[in-house]
Amino acid sequence: FRPAQLTTVGKRCCLWIQDLCMDLQNLERARDDLRFRGVKGTTGTQASFLQLFEGDHSKVEELDRLVTAKAGFKRAYMVTGQTYSRKVDIGVLAVLASLGASIHKVSTLLHSLCCPVCIPFPALTGSSAMPYKRNPMRSERCCSLARHLMTLVMDPLQTAAVQWFERTLDDSANRSVQTVHCSNCRWPCAESCLQAFYNAVSSFLFFLFKVIERRIRQELPFMATENIIMAMVKAGGNRQDCHEKIRVLSQQAAAIVKQEGGDNDFIARVRADPYFSPIHKQLESLLDPSSFTGRAPQQVAKFLKEEVRPALIPYQSKMGGKIELAL
Repeated sequence: FRPAQLTTVGKRCCLWIQDLCMDLQNLERARDDLRFRGVKGTTGTQASFLQLFEGDHSKVEELDRLVTAKAGFKRAYMVTGQTYSRKVDIGVLAVLASLGASIHKVSTLLHSLCCPVCIPFPALTGSSAMPYKRNPMRSERCCSLARHLMTLVMDPLQTAAVQWFERTLDDSANRSVQTVHCSNCRWPCAESCLQAFYNAVSSFLFFLFKVIERRIRQELPFMATENIIMAMVKAGGNRQDCHEKIRVLSQQAAAIVKQEGGDNDFIARVRADPYFSPIHKQLESLLDPSSFTGRAPQQVAKFLKEEVRPALIPYQSKMGGKIELAL
């Protein structure tokens, strides 16, 4: 939360999108890697089925394949105990916990950036004592749900750790809680978290660029000191002498800002100092904010084109053409 180097709004959003794209890839991978336990019998040996088919191993394997397909899976685990490995649950819940971490981070940052960023506010958000106060309730709701989502992975970790020989029933009630499904097999907490997040950022999110511009004007003069020193050296000045001049003027300006609450007058002090007369005409270009953001615009354009768009194309029809609009 301290001023550093400038970046762009697009670059900041792309950092968030990149995390969410990783979550999407992990969710797809977890879904595609899921296997069926199959017809394995009481302790996974398939002994009872081998008896039913009078020792015909091929029929046991065929039954396993047919039941697996009937259940909607492409593959079954080749070996199981009384249950499939509980590490499967860890993998699924870990992916959801990771998604929760991404949503929590973005929502927290939106909450913290509520001055330069505007997110939707309900009509009644202020307390009786502070009617002017606007609480970012939707981002707070995202954080609250995501926090719970992140904790769910601890249960399957414990269960997997204590499933030593054959299964004991101490995992039954625990797993019923951790993997509760809706009628259409979605995790309520994860879905609620995503819905709240979508509600918070879609179509309502916009950046207050005038506020951002004001903050840049406050901090950019200090960030430009290195550029000023380099320009002076190119103009024939001594680096050490210039550095000392800059140090004194910047500290004087900082005192006005921090101790008196005034505006940053560093550039005015540079303009008023005859020492910097060789570069007075260059100050405007040296303070151009776009010269401080490096390749951020190019990085954003390439990222959206080469990573985000291909990742979302499979979902284009489900989103009703909203992908191109968003990009």
